[in-house]
Amino acid sequence: MGKKIVVALGHSALGKTFPEQKEAVKNAASAIADLVEAKYDIVITHSNGTQVGMIHSAMREYSRLEPTNTVAPMSICSAMSQGYIGYDLQNEIRTELLNRGIYKPVSTIITQVRVDPFDTAFSYPTKEIGRYMTAEEAKAEEEKGNHVVEIEGKGFRRIIAAPRPMEIYEIDAIKTLVDAGQIVIAAGGGGIPVLQQGTRLKGASAVIEKDVTSACLAEELGAEVLLLLTGVEKVALNFGTDKEQALDTMSVDDATKYIADKQFNEGGMLPKVEAAVSFASSSKEHKAIITSIDTALEGISGKTGTVITC
Repeated sequence: MGKKIVVALGHSALGKTFPEQKEAVKNAASAIADLVEAKYDIVITHSNGTQVGMIHSAMREYSRLEPTNTVAPMSICSAMSQGYIGYDLQNEIRTELLNRGIYKPVSTIITQVRVDPFDTAFSYPTKEIGRYMTAEEAKAEEEKGNHVVEIEGKGFRRIIAAPRPMEIYEIDAIKTLVDAGQIVIAAGGGGIPVLQQGTRLKGASAVIEKDVTSACLAEELGAEVLLLLTGVEKVALNFGTDKEQALDTMSVDDATKYIADKQFNEGGMLPKVEAAVSFASSSKEHKAIITSIDTALEGISGKTGTVITC
């Protein structure tokens, strides 16, 4: 058995439409196959922001056309996105591996993640989902008890909570498959947020930040590396300015200071650096790497990317 790693695929690995995703996952499959050839044992997580929003909008429209059908809860939309993205990923990875003469099973686990019903995120929702609405539609949403926000020049969108993950329910199944030599796709979109009510798990109207769950998953699996793949080769300070400075390494203390200084964009690099800090700070043996999907193997080999350690 090789080193156990968790690979977190960002938005750029999936595209924004059905055709874009079919093409984008080919590139992701190639990067994963490179890591398999390098003898790593791999668990893959992925974003689902665009996809779950698309599914949510489609299900809302369906309920409008068929009034007897209620709007699908966010937990169901999240489960649908995990299955649909996993389907494309596992098939493309399987094809890429077979084309290289490698037989290695690939499985997708529909993953539920426990969240705290008293998490303050439920009082301060921030994540935008679904299509843009008119003022009249937004008012109707608020009358249902949902939260909306106005986006200047575009209309209104629903916003939901982003609580922190507490427990990954399918962790034993994921471990079993990895130990059996399979590539596992799990915790897609941060996992389906659920509330534990006795013996029952109830879906929460929320989403979980994918990178934070990836760090939790890596820790629970006993992985040595958390590889966060995004659209840039290295983390940079003063990104997009004439003072931009790419970083080869960051200590947990330095990264924490950069976060406090608001060096990273909330919708982009920030959650990746926060996840890297969470994983790297949990053990001196842990290492997080942030790099581009096109430089995944070079990143984990120490040739590029930004390495975060304790």
